Amino acid sequence: MNRQTSSVPGLAQPLPAPAPHTARKAGLIAGIILVSLNLRPAITSLGPLLPQIEKDLALSGTGAGLLTMLPVLCLGVFAGLGPALRHRFGEDRVLLGCLPVLLAGILLRLLDPTALLYVGTVVIGGAIAVANVVLPSLIKREFPDRVPLMMATYTMALTFGGAAAAGAVIPLESVADTDWRGSLGLLAVPVVVGIVAWLPFGRRGVRTSEGGRATVGPLLRDRLAWLVTAFVGLEALLAYVIFGWLPAICVDRGLSEEAAGYMMSAITFLQAAGSMVVPFFVDRGGRGQRGFCVVVALGTAVGLIGVVVAPMWTIWLWALILGIIGGAAFSLALTLIGLRAGDGDSAAGLSSMSQGVGYALAAAGPFGVGALHQLSGGWGVPLAVLVGLCVLMAVIGLGAGRDATLTLER
Repeated sequence: MNRQTSSVPGLAQPLPAPAPHTARKAGLIAGIILVSLNLRPAITSLGPLLPQIEKDLALSGTGAGLLTMLPVLCLGVFAGLGPALRHRFGEDRVLLGCLPVLLAGILLRLLDPTALLYVGTVVIGGAIAVANVVLPSLIKREFPDRVPLMMATYTMALTFGGAAAAGAVIPLESVADTDWRGSLGLLAVPVVVGIVAWLPFGRRGVRTSEGGRATVGPLLRDRLAWLVTAFVGLEALLAYVIFGWLPAICVDRGLSEEAAGYMMSAITFLQAAGSMVVPFFVDRGGRGQRGFCVVVALGTAVGLIGVVVAPMWTIWLWALILGIIGGAAFSLALTLIGLRAGDGDSAAGLSSMSQGVGYALAAAGPFGVGALHQLSGGWGVPLAVLVGLCVLMAVIGLGAGRDATLTLER
């Protein structure tokens, strides 16, 4: 059965990269993992240290809220830079450039005055946003026949790095006998390791296209691109709502704050495991990924309903299900970008479009749920809205998961 193809005028086909030798391929996979491990810690480590930062710098509630919202906003705002930088320098060099920028952002946050804390956070968000866009394109270029497996590996490293950092910053603070600045500063160490690991690949240039460039503009007129974008956006929104509000829901139901914190740590680590189930269920053949899209969307709805209304003694079960399903949903969303894109150019453009819109939605999601909770005085109304979004995500997944590709042609 032949795949349907959605062609978007505007770009030339890329020149394929030479087939890598086994040793180089192994090194490339290791490099991708070490880079990916650094694309969440600078964001997730902020939450556990936020009370100390607020007290030390006398931040207002608004200032603290802005500090937590900025990285997510930047992931959406700066995603548009990815395709242009990729076209000019190639994925390999762009990734190598993102890591020193990320390192600079981490170090800026440690300096006075307080404004540099926000400047560094923006720099961090920009570096991660560009890397988020370029990595799916690189994976599509280097592993065109292993997209689900490599996307799952990338996602696992991403989520594991974020979970490990969130869980380690407070203990590291005690072990190193330092304050929040020293704890955040230790995040520079794995970034340096990532730079060293990626240096052999970042020093070379791989041409991405001949006479063309990946742009988002042509994709804005493509239905398949919008379906993938909507799926990625809804997945991101639901994920950030769960991160932001699940502990509060559990505490309102009677769980202690300490237990709610342990639950979130468990959920985050389970996401890394959940991301690895995707290659076993994603069919690259004629049926596409429709069924799995529906499963992760409705599975998220079931988990949310269980956490909010099921008997209290089952709350850990539903929360852990949310962790596994959440990891699978995140990995699937990124995998759809690689599978629906017919080449590296379209992968970069689709990645930029879907993540730009997706993280903008994600930033608004926790705020919207908080407003609904305050207006309604409970979790019933927010739950109903979230379940409705899960159903919408399942419907959109029937289109985004169909066996079709889009390519960018001149």
